[in-house]
Amino acid sequence: MAIKAVLMDIEGVLGPLSFLEETLVPHTRERLGAFIAAHGEEDEEIEAALDEAGRLMGGFSLKSHEAEALLLRWMKQGRKPTPLKIIQGRIWQEGYAAGAFKAEIYDDAGPSLAAWKTQGLRLFSFSSSSELAQKLWLSSAGSDAESLLDGFFDTRMGQKVEEEAYKAIAQEIGIAPAQILVLSENVDELDAAASAGLTTVRIARAGGESGRHPAAADLASVILP
Repeated sequence: MAIKAVLMDIEGVLGPLSFLEETLVPHTRERLGAFIAAHGEEDEEIEAALDEAGRLMGGFSLKSHEAEALLLRWMKQGRKPTPLKIIQGRIWQEGYAAGAFKAEIYDDAGPSLAAWKTQGLRLFSFSSSSELAQKLWLSSAGSDAESLLDGFFDTRMGQKVEEEAYKAIAQEIGIAPAQILVLSENVDELDAAASAGLTTVRIARAGGESGRHPAAADLASVILP
């Protein structure tokens, strides 16, 4: 069946993973304690995220220093629960607004998205970063990428290495799984997508093994199945 939609990651596909690892994550570690202290009891979204973090730990009510320690531990472990991602996105929002950093996207991203849009494809992102964080990344980069996307999915749909997350996204956008092309640099994520029946291509900007998935060096090199 012809591809009708493209579901793509931000990190490693539209923008460099190094921006997340070398800029955004260190900024979170530096600001986390002060952010929780400032917003944990005054901001409904952050309060709800901290409550959810406590629930995930067995229903505990976390004090500010306990919440900070928990979120830092999750980050160190590479875990990506939604409460952490919500708080990270808000911290990054403050950083963007203050001019602490500016995001990057790859040169091929904007033109490729525009070309696919012209062909009538629906375009979506699926990232472990929150919807807010995804939009901030793309808008900060000064490209048209954000406006070209039809929707943004995050961990509220499930984890990116879980088959069920991709089934949920396919149902949400109303397109048969086989007609959705998933682009990621992460083989584990592509394995989960393929198990859910979606079509996959690995974006291998840095090379490496692609497993059972076709590979493309960048978005401009993707050949739509």
